[in-house]
Amino acid sequence: VYTFDHIVGNAPATQEVVRMARMAAQSDVTTLILGESGTGKELFAQSIHNGGRRANAPFVVVNCGALPRNLVQSELFGYERGAFTGADSDRAGRFETADSGTILLDEIGDLDASCQVKMLRVLQEHTFERLGESHPRRVDIRVVCATNVDHPAAVASGAFREDLYYRINLITLHMLSLIHISEPTRHLRIS
Repeated sequence: VYTFDHIVGNAPATQEVVRMARMAAQSDVTTLILGESGTGKELFAQSIHNGGRRANAPFVVVNCGALPRNLVQSELFGYERGAFTGADSDRAGRFETADSGTILLDEIGDLDASCQVKMLRVLQEHTFERLGESHPRRVDIRVVCATNVDHPAAVASGAFREDLYYRINLITLHMLSLIHISEPTRHLRIS
């Protein structure tokens, strides 16, 4: 379990990222963590979760880039029995699993357009529908997004919705290069 105490670094840039992450932890504002692979985005997301009021609730990680496109919506939102071939029972999605806690949407830049629309509704209304369902479900979660995608360029090209970009970009953390992770002491060192 990672907390802010595991983040070590005296450089002013490091201290600024930690300060902003602590600020994010004290609110439920959607946070966007930008950085290359291996820079500690998930560790910062977990520290944000563990540093706030939701620490005793679930912390759910979804790698949007690793999910097959035809399964993304059922994984995120769940489904009702009979919603599609093979759906022989109801299944909660990751948003329901994270209810009252935090969900990390890693590689959010890989979501397709239809899923981006549903994500926008979750962020605006705090509701979603399982596949095959016609009534909305409420969810109380903190959303943290992580990506290495240049979102302004993705918005300009039409690959990412501008309104969703502004919804996920309320607090932005720019991760710095990862120098060292010391497993025995479980400290994350960045500069």
